[in-house]
Amino acid sequence: MYKREFDNLLHSGEIPKSLMLYGENDYYIDSAVGQIVEMTGAGESMLKLYYDEYDFKRAKTYLGQSSLFGDMNLLLVKSDKKIPKKELKHLIELAERNENSYFLYVYAGSDFKTMTSLFSPKTAAQHVRFFPPNLNEAASLLQEKARKMGIEIDRYAIEHLLNALGLNLSMAMNELDKLALLSGPVGAKEIDEHIFSLVPVAMDAFLVSLFSKRPLTDLLSQIHHLGEDEFAVLRSVQYFTNQLFLFHAHIKLYGSADSAAILGYRLPKPIEQQRAQLAARIPPTTFEKIFDILAEGELAIKSAGSSQKETLLLSTLIKIKSFLG
Repeated sequence: MYKREFDNLLHSGEIPKSLMLYGENDYYIDSAVGQIVEMTGAGESMLKLYYDEYDFKRAKTYLGQSSLFGDMNLLLVKSDKKIPKKELKHLIELAERNENSYFLYVYAGSDFKTMTSLFSPKTAAQHVRFFPPNLNEAASLLQEKARKMGIEIDRYAIEHLLNALGLNLSMAMNELDKLALLSGPVGAKEIDEHIFSLVPVAMDAFLVSLFSKRPLTDLLSQIHHLGEDEFAVLRSVQYFTNQLFLFHAHIKLYGSADSAAILGYRLPKPIEQQRAQLAARIPPTTFEKIFDILAEGELAIKSAGSSQKETLLLSTLIKIKSFLG
């Protein structure tokens, strides 16, 4: 089932006894959870088990219990790890048998194919996959929320905000709270001043080039077009290296890259795949060398005079390139 069918189902007043939500749109998933909580009226009686909190014994006990006061039992499990098939089947059956119980499973991983077949209408269950919104759809949702909040912002600025945050709709919605504190119209200038961009295009291109097999002469040309001081460039390299190391560790542990689990927000799929490919090529010993040289470079640039900073930055980048081969 996709979003439109799911919206129609909820609009009809029907709530599946068990529901699996998954995909690459945290905003829609969070909104769907809110709708289910409101429609069931579970409120404080619901049981939330997030990530490592999941415990099968506790979950089945909760779903199987009856309520003396007619309260609804809503079990909300959110995890990037798959629930074992036998356990998942048992929880779905418990929710179906108990008229006061509902089971809501938010799966934040990528290997969902083996689980969706269990969420069948035969057991009063459904599964819903959410896809990332396109720019036009996301901009329309943001514009509507901005209007309700009384923020004076035009369509161009809305799209500028989304692009700055890598089309992450959830983050953009949250940033509207910050923009609402400003007086007067909000444009691209105000967004650049008050919102930290996750994907500054020129800097991102430079960092990808640095960690790819691009000639050093290309990097020198890119640096001059960044318009950033040496320390800002170094900080960006440090941030990017940390990000790649987290991707590397996650791939080693789980066999795949999930930016939502790694960073706390989901990157656009092409960027996520790019980060994973770069990270997988770098051995742990190389990461250690890069972190060391970045720490040395930071200390040197902070201590140097203005005439030496560019030379020290270039020296640091040359060493990083040599480590990467």
